[in-house]
This record gives sequence, structure tokens and C-alpha cells, in this order.
Amino acid sequence: MRPLTRAAAFGAGAVAGYLADARFGDPRRGHPVAGFGAAAGRLERRLWRDDRAAGTAFTALCVGTVAAGAVAADRLLARRPPGRAALAAAATWTVLGGTSLTREARTIGRALTAGDLTAARERLPHLCGRDPSALDEQQIARAVVESVAENTADAVVNALVWGGLAGTPGLLAFRAVNTLDAMVGHRSPRYARFGWASARLDDVAGWPGARLTALLTVAAAPEPRTAWRVWRRDGSAHPSPNAGQAESAFAGAVGVRLGGTLQYGERTEHRPVLGEGLRQVGVDDIERACVLSRRVGALALGTTVAGHLLLRAALNRKRRYRA
Repeated sequence: MRPLTRAAAFGAGAVAGYLADARFGDPRRGHPVAGFGAAAGRLERRLWRDDRAAGTAFTALCVGTVAAGAVAADRLLARRPPGRAALAAAATWTVLGGTSLTREARTIGRALTAGDLTAARERLPHLCGRDPSALDEQQIARAVVESVAENTADAVVNALVWGGLAGTPGLLAFRAVNTLDAMVGHRSPRYARFGWASARLDDVAGWPGARLTALLTVAAAPEPRTAWRVWRRDGSAHPSPNAGQAESAFAGAVGVRLGGTLQYGERTEHRPVLGEGLRQVGVDDIERACVLSRRVGALALGTTVAGHLLLRAALNRKRRYRA
């Protein structure tokens, strides 16, 4: 079986998995990512020590196990294009979260439109980790738009980028990295050292997808020049090396200001404003951000599948030349 044919099988599977996510969203029960998180949680309780070496071993074991299993399955099906495509479809559906992301955002938007601030506050933790108890309508809307922007990169584009680079193993390994970062990569006394490796690996893995998210956001924006200007000016102002890329591009594309003071439980962060000079976020901007997110996801699918086919074709030509 020629590599290009195998690459085409992955591409077909990735498209099918994307469409499955668009139609059904995340599985209600038995989600494989939740199963991975539960297994990683049990391993953490065994390995936890307040040092970086223990956290590095934990990260390597979790990600390595997922990557090795995916490589083995991919090789087993290398000469069976339908099976390879089915594996890629299942993996893509597993790792993508674009439909669930916009579904949660729109649920909060509907609550705000109806004037039900209590319901919006109760729902916000399903989308992000901020303390919603003291947030007003505008602050909740801003939190939702920021979460849609950041998670368009994390839950959609980054996974597709790694699928384009490394096929099904890339898809699953990235989701493992991103899940570990959510579990142990945040700043807290318990995870300051143990979670260091997971957080740094997520930063590295998220670097290409964050920039592609920004570029595709500019391409999908109603006014691309504004999105480009805000992204280039403010993309590096965010304390995260990756989150600011998507958030600044979304700020310019939607035409709003993001950033500022944020509350995470007892911790307060004062972040730079992204989109200085633009208007404040309103409730209607939640729907604009959701539509933009879906457009970016579709562009990312086309870009990364095409990139995967071109990359495998180039590698195939190189092998033939060496032979």
C-alpha cells in the first residue's frame, strides 16, 4: 500500500470524525477522554511528589502510553484503508470539542438574553474556571467569548494540526497532553512543581496550532484587516505564550475588547487588554464568536488534511529518490 493511499485514508477518517463531532458533539457517557483522565488521576495519586522529576515521569508515562497505543493500532491497520479511516474517524471525534464548546457558549448566551443572570452564572463553570459569583452580564459575556477563542485553538485546531503532522497518533497524543495540562498544569501549591512538565509540554504542543488559529481567524473575520492588526499588536501581550494568539485575533474579528481583570476563586489576575480601542463585549457577541469558531474549525480541517496529504506525498517522493 503506497503511503499516499494510507494518508488519504487518514484524511477521509478525519473528515468523517469532524462531521460526527459537528452532528453529535461529545458522547454523553463513556467519553474516552474522561476515561483517560480517570486513569491519569489514579496514576497521579500513586506518583505524586512535590518535585519536577515525579511530574515529568507522570507526564511521560501518560502521554507515552497513549502515543504508543495509537502507533501500534495505526500500524496494525496500515494495509487496511477502511480500518485506518475508521480509526482516524473515531480518534478525531474523540479529541474534537468544537460542537460542545459552542453549545455551552450558546446556552449561557440564551440565559443572558433572557435576563437570567443566575442561570448564566451557574453554567459558566462548564466553560471556564472563573469564579462567576460576582460577575455581571458584560463580564460573563466577555468570559464566554474569551473561552470560545482559547478553546477553538485547544479543542479543535491544535488537535487537527497534530493529526496533520502525525496522523492518528498525533491527534490522540495532543489530547493527552492537553488533558494533563488541565488536570495538573495549573498554578497551585500542589501542582507548582509536579505539574511543571505537563504545563510546559502543553505550551510547546500548542504553539503551532495557536498561530494557525489566529491566521484562520483573520481569514474568517468580517473585517480581516482589523483582526490582523489587533492580532499582530496584542498577540504576545497575554501571559500565556499561546492563548493570546487566538484571543487577540478573535477580539479583532468580533470587534471587541478582551482581557483585563479576571477572578479565579481566591486568585485575581490583571491581564493586558486585547483590542484596545474597540467596544466592550455584549451578549450578542457570544453568537458572533460561536459562528467564527465554527468557520475557523472548518478551515482548520481543510488546511490540516491537505497538509497531511502533501506532507506524506513529499515523504514518499523522498523515499523513492533515495531508493
